[in-house]
Amino acid sequence: MHSTRTYLTGAVATLVASTFALTACGTDTASTTAGSSRAASGTASVEQQSATPRLALSYDGGILVLDADNLQQVADLPVDGFIRLNTADNGRNVFVSTSDGFRVLDMGTWTRRHGDHGHYYTAAPAMTDMRFGGVEPGHVVPHDSRITLFSDGTGGVDIVEPAEMLRGNGKSATYTVPEPHHGVAVARGDGTLVVTQGDEDERTGIVILDKQRNEIARNTQCPGVHGEAAAAEGVLTFGCQDGILIVRGNEIQKVQSPDPYGRIGNQAGALDSPYVLGDYKTDADAELERPNRFTLTDTRTGQLRVVQFPASYSFRSIERGPGGSAVILGTDGALHVYDPATAEETRTIPVIPDWTEPEEWQSPMPNVYVQEGVAYVTDPSAKTITAVNLATGETEAQADLPHSTIELTGVSG
Repeated sequence: MHSTRTYLTGAVATLVASTFALTACGTDTASTTAGSSRAASGTASVEQQSATPRLALSYDGGILVLDADNLQQVADLPVDGFIRLNTADNGRNVFVSTSDGFRVLDMGTWTRRHGDHGHYYTAAPAMTDMRFGGVEPGHVVPHDSRITLFSDGTGGVDIVEPAEMLRGNGKSATYTVPEPHHGVAVARGDGTLVVTQGDEDERTGIVILDKQRNEIARNTQCPGVHGEAAAAEGVLTFGCQDGILIVRGNEIQKVQSPDPYGRIGNQAGALDSPYVLGDYKTDADAELERPNRFTLTDTRTGQLRVVQFPASYSFRSIERGPGGSAVILGTDGALHVYDPATAEETRTIPVIPDWTEPEEWQSPMPNVYVQEGVAYVTDPSAKTITAVNLATGETEAQADLPHSTIELTGVSG
């Protein structure tokens, strides 16, 4: 599964910034306000805060937190069981999927300077008391200043406001689909909800619900519906075993794959691009297919292009870069950057040695995550992480890790 990286709107970003100033990591609102008043009167020193981007990496037994700038370890948090990580895209929080729901990790992405002597107080990453969802937590989708969580085991949908999370309020609006299944949901800014439909035996498509959760539209021509992405102009896509669904407003378009079985199960979108990057698999009987083609879909026209790839890749290998560029980490150990409009490869950046996707998807394997124009690549065999500037192709930092890591995400601070 791949969670689409979308970004907060300007209004929410402003609210996030003000929330940091008032309530960052448990800061007492009254004391902060008092400090500001004293500073304004010129009778006391100024209290200032700055943010620090960080990375979260899961391993068997816990979560590593790193400084995204220098890759130094900030924390090693023990967590039992197999976990998955998804950014909340609110600058500060990461969702940690455990066996019984979604927990929330505070990445501690701020530093406070107090007094004329320049004493700094840095927030430590820690698990919060906020919990959402139920058994078999699945997809996490930040979109339109909302975060939508889907619990496969219950069919429960939780819609969370990122600014409320920053205040430590674990509140959500909820909805339950008719039948539990491995699904995904996306809450939109107009109050509508797009959610997959299916049961434990099959998944057939998506339905659009209004604010009162009455049906507006549906499409049942998407066998094995899986994953989502967001593109420019509020467009959403959902993958099928034989193509992709494009949602524009309340209209749903099915785009057919050129192969009878042409599965697009994982996608990566960018809000500044009309193109969606997707994987592409054509062997319906394969236990594990290692694909050597990928897809680029123009959501304006519905044109689906299948592109040959010089190596193989995994579901943890597809990302988006600056300007909406398509970024794929190949099993040749290189980052391959493509212009999504032309499907031309614009840069190849060798990063790690050749690797092979493991038989079990839960096993450690190389991972790529892009933040602020930097691609972070893990190599669990060597226990390393490398930061690569996608604009220049230069390595900005590299670090050894104490564990073989599985998943990787981050927060901007």
